[in-house]
Amino acid sequence: MKNLLVSIDRLSDFGEVVDVRTPLEFAEDHIPGAINAPVLSNEERVIVGTMYKQVSPFEATRVGAAMVARNIAHHLDTLFADKPRNWRPLIYCWRGGKRSGSMTTWLNMIGWQARQLEGGYKSYRRDVIERLGALPGRFRYVALIGHTGSGKTRLLKALDAAGAQTLDLEGLAAHRGSLLGALPGRAQPTQKAFDSALVQALSGFDPAKPVFVEAEGRRIGAITMPDAILDNLHAASCVQVEARREDRIAFLLQDYAHLFDNPAFFKAQLSKLVALHSRERVARWHRLIDENARADLFAELIDHHYDPAYGRSSKALYAGLPNASRVLFRPNDADSVEQAKALLARLAETAAAF
Repeated sequence: MKNLLVSIDRLSDFGEVVDVRTPLEFAEDHIPGAINAPVLSNEERVIVGTMYKQVSPFEATRVGAAMVARNIAHHLDTLFADKPRNWRPLIYCWRGGKRSGSMTTWLNMIGWQARQLEGGYKSYRRDVIERLGALPGRFRYVALIGHTGSGKTRLLKALDAAGAQTLDLEGLAAHRGSLLGALPGRAQPTQKAFDSALVQALSGFDPAKPVFVEAEGRRIGAITMPDAILDNLHAASCVQVEARREDRIAFLLQDYAHLFDNPAFFKAQLSKLVALHSRERVARWHRLIDENARADLFAELIDHHYDPAYGRSSKALYAGLPNASRVLFRPNDADSVEQAKALLARLAETAAAF
C-alpha cells in the first residue's frame, strides 16, 4: 500500500482528526478539534502492556490485535457509520505506531482517504512546544492591571465583545489565578492541554492588532505560564484598571458567592494564609464566614490581603506600569461593552497602546 504517512505541517489539509489513543490519553491532551476513537480502552492497554513485559511481545501483539480489530469494527458501526465517501481523516496515536497504523489501513481498505500522522501525538507535542517559544513574540500586548475585584476579567470580555483582540488566560486555565480562584464544578486542564489551547488561541491572532490580556503571575492555579508569554506580558503596554472600593466588594460578592456554599473548604483555603498574616486574623475571617458576614469579609480581604499582595507583585513585574493609561471601570454595571468601546477609542486617540 502506498505511503500513508503525513507530517504535522499538513494538519490543516484534513477535514477531521481522529485520535485513536485511550480515553485517558485523550483527556490529558489532544489536537484541538480531534475526536476520540480509541482502538484500545484504558483497561485493554494495561493488559497488553503487562503481557508485553511478563509473557512475550508476540502474545501481547496477538491479543492486542484482536482487541484493536473489535474496537475498529465497533467504530465503523457507530462513530464512522455516517461518514461520506469523500471523508478524509488524519489518524494519530502516541507515536505513530501500530494503533494509528491499524486504523489508517482499515479506513483506506474501505475506500476513505485516511492518512496517519507521522510521529503521532509526540510530533504534535514537539510542534506545540516550538510554537510556544515563537508565537508570543509576534504580537503586541496590552496588559490589564488592577486590584482584585476591579473587574479585569469582565473588562477583558467586554473588550472582546467590542471587537478587540483578547487573550483570556484565566479562561484557558479554568481558574481566576488567586488562592480562591478555583471555578465551581470545573476542573483545570492539564498543563499540556493548556499549552495546546494557548497555541490555538495565539494562532488565530492578527499581528497587526494589539492583544489585550489580563496581567498574570507565573502560575494560574496549577497551570504554569510559559516563559515566552510571560516575558512578553511583562514588557507590554499597560492599562491600570481602577474601581471604587464599594464596587470591588460588590463584584467579589457576586464572583465568589459560591465559596459560602462550602464553608469548610473556604476556611481551609484561608488557613493557607496564616504564614502571611496571623492566626488571629485568619480566625477572625473564619468567624465572619460562620456569621455569613460576606461584605465585611471581602472588605478585610481587600484591605489586608489582596491590595498588599498587588503592591508587592505587579509594580515589580510590569515595566510599562508607570506609564499606564488609567480607566475607572464600573464592573457591576450593565454597560460594560460601552465602557470597553470608550477605552478603545481613548487608546486609539492617544496611541498609548498602538
